[in-house]
Amino acid sequence: MTEAKQTMRSKAAPVAEIGLLIYPDCQLSAIYGLTDLFRIAGEWSGEAGRRIRISHWQAEGDDIRCTWDSDPGETHQLSHVISPPSLVMPERMQSSPATADWLRDRHAEGSTLCSVCAGAFVLAETGLMDGRRATTHWAFADQLARRYPRIKLAEEHMVLDDGDIVTAGGILAWTDLGLTLVERLLGASTMLATARFLLIEPPRSSQRPFAPFVPRFDHGDDAIRRAQHHVHANAGEALHLSELQEIAGMTERTFLRRFTAATGHRPNSYLQQVRIAKAREALEQGNTPIDRIAWEVGYSDVAAFRKSFQKLTGMPPSAYRQTFGIAPATA
Repeated sequence: MTEAKQTMRSKAAPVAEIGLLIYPDCQLSAIYGLTDLFRIAGEWSGEAGRRIRISHWQAEGDDIRCTWDSDPGETHQLSHVISPPSLVMPERMQSSPATADWLRDRHAEGSTLCSVCAGAFVLAETGLMDGRRATTHWAFADQLARRYPRIKLAEEHMVLDDGDIVTAGGILAWTDLGLTLVERLLGASTMLATARFLLIEPPRSSQRPFAPFVPRFDHGDDAIRRAQHHVHANAGEALHLSELQEIAGMTERTFLRRFTAATGHRPNSYLQQVRIAKAREALEQGNTPIDRIAWEVGYSDVAAFRKSFQKLTGMPPSAYRQTFGIAPATA
């Protein structure tokens, strides 16, 4: 880039200002990574002045102050505020009424509020996510739903853009959120150029390929736990509801109600989750043909297996193996 172009770009007003919120135990690599990503996007925008101003904000007592600014001296007008991931589990995150008040004020002034991973808990403290669709890391989804039951959780999404509220899922989903905002502010071509330069993928749509099935056994219902153990031990066999009812010693209606309450799934859905979990492990660990894996985990119809696998993981079995397989490829 010539010196004249650099001077012109430095003097032109930015298209937007994104504020990055630094709170106790937040992931600083996300703060600095997003800072670099937005700066690089400006370099690749191809037009003088097409850049994003970045500022860092941190609590000092009951006040939130700007601690770093790419355009110091200019009046702040935050178009977006991002709450980054946390390095501690949600139950150890410190709530801050001052931060919640500051976020509510920025939203009232027109800022779009964004979060990544457990940063959703910081945003949720404002009450502005009540009644809204949002995502977070799949491992924290149940906890977010319990703590803030009015949020319409959609944790299968990697990035969920709800206009003035944008949430992202995984702990490294700040790259997905950052590129989403670059596309919104600087256009699709700049977003793609930024992704290519950083050697990262364009924003991903789903967390499902990354989220394992984690069955619940600590619910306290011994009869249902016996039925669960039977499902896990015999998932590759033809299982019938009546068989599970008999193991639990219940009528069909009672079994369905208690099984769903204890596990979060109806019996048939639970069985599918167990079978697909076993199929995922087989695809990751070895080179067994997909048709044989389908048969071994309990599907006599390979087409039905592929359909169920795609539904639960968000990708076909062959693509899943290509992405997550660790076994050496066979000739």
